[in-house]
Amino acid sequence: MTKKTFQTLSDLAACVGQEVAVSDWITITQEQVNQFAEATGDHQWIHVDVEKAKKGPFGAPIAHGFLTLSLLPRFFDVSLDVVESRMGVNYGLNKVRFMSPVPVGSRLRARMKLLSSDPIDNNGQQMVWEVTIELEGASKPACVAESVARRYP
Repeated sequence: MTKKTFQTLSDLAACVGQEVAVSDWITITQEQVNQFAEATGDHQWIHVDVEKAKKGPFGAPIAHGFLTLSLLPRFFDVSLDVVESRMGVNYGLNKVRFMSPVPVGSRLRARMKLLSSDPIDNNGQQMVWEVTIELEGASKPACVAESVARRYP
């Protein structure tokens, strides 16, 4: 995919109601899952015990739901850029749903739809995004999240 580039925050804000970007596919590795387990203390066997997980309900180890969610900044970074924006910050989430397990070795990508963009202090914009994280080959997304971000010129 080609990274979408906008000159100003106003240019991006004009896209409210539209799908703005779709990321490239990324592969989820066991190393990522293990590192996430170390960082968060979530060592549940369905994530980190490969042999036991193969015999478990998903037939393989699966990524943590929060690992999938934590990929949002990466998806945004590789998918869109605002030239005249010096900084963006995560402001939170309105809704999150984990709809499909993500087996290690599977691929994910994100579709980003801009739901709203409102002016905030320091000439910034608060943007609400509907991010659908697709699991390659699955009928349901891995995750759908409503992400709130603030960007500043």
